[in-house]
Amino acid sequence: MKPLIQVGQSYLALSQGEQQLQDARYEEAEASYKRALEVSRTIPEEEAFDYDGFDALCHTGLSGAYIKLHRYAEALQSADIGLRYFNRRGELQQDEGKQWIAAVFNRAQALEAAGRKDEALQAYRMAGEMIAERKGEMAGKEELQRMIAEHISKLQALTPDKKPAGYKAWWEFWS
Repeated sequence: MKPLIQVGQSYLALSQGEQQLQDARYEEAEASYKRALEVSRTIPEEEAFDYDGFDALCHTGLSGAYIKLHRYAEALQSADIGLRYFNRRGELQQDEGKQWIAAVFNRAQALEAAGRKDEALQAYRMAGEMIAERKGEMAGKEELQRMIAEHISKLQALTPDKKPAGYKAWWEFWS
């Protein structure tokens, strides 16, 4: 198979996964994202192909599918793979910025489902800040901001206030 065909097939499977995820066909989306990853592995190393960036895109979508399938450990693992790339190379204002935000949001959802509420709260806040800083268009931006605000509010209510390091109550000074 020629490398150009493999690149095309990889991106076709990626776009199919994105469409299937939007259409709530989560099992099919999972299969498409995995197929995109498999085909991209057959592209020769000497080709000018951003393997890490492509993997980040696939794993971000895959983490979204896993969230919808209630497979939170796998969702967290895929979101983290995507974030390894985006946290180093992501540019919030470019088109990849949407995927970066999605990876952070998916990670927050997976952390919340795993009971890691403090980390989830931090990830939701980060996603909210990223959306606020993003200058470009983003489909469903207001809905996503509303969902993030709801999750933050819910998690704050469940998380007890933590005192800063070295905190002492006023009466402890006198005892």
